[in-house]
Amino acid sequence: MTPEAAEHLDKARDYLAKARALIDVLHYADEAGRAAYLAGFHAAQAFIIERTGKMAKTHEGVHSQFNRLARGDSRFDLELRRFLSRTYDLKATADYLAGPGSTVPAERVETALTSATRLVECIAGALP
Repeated sequence: MTPEAAEHLDKARDYLAKARALIDVLHYADEAGRAAYLAGFHAAQAFIIERTGKMAKTHEGVHSQFNRLARGDSRFDLELRRFLSRTYDLKATADYLAGPGSTVPAERVETALTSATRLVECIAGALP
């Protein structure tokens, strides 16, 4: 594994730990959702770097490149391939929204965190 990919995978694992603490200890669902998304984002970036030698430059770029590279790979089911696009709004809510509709239900964050954990573990297993 390249050093750059390893750094992104380490960051993904850090974000998983942050998400778990934010939801369990502090009960900050919005920030936990953001961290769950970012865990998947950094894991996907590690996968992209390892497969292409390049880093995607935008969130949308990471979403599309990861989906393209993981398509047809039996290790990545549809839920994992769609994780980033389905959970980006958790990050956006925490970063940009205020007022009504600016909170995320804890149940949705738990679901996202479970999927993020699966994605990070799957990518870690797929990298050399």
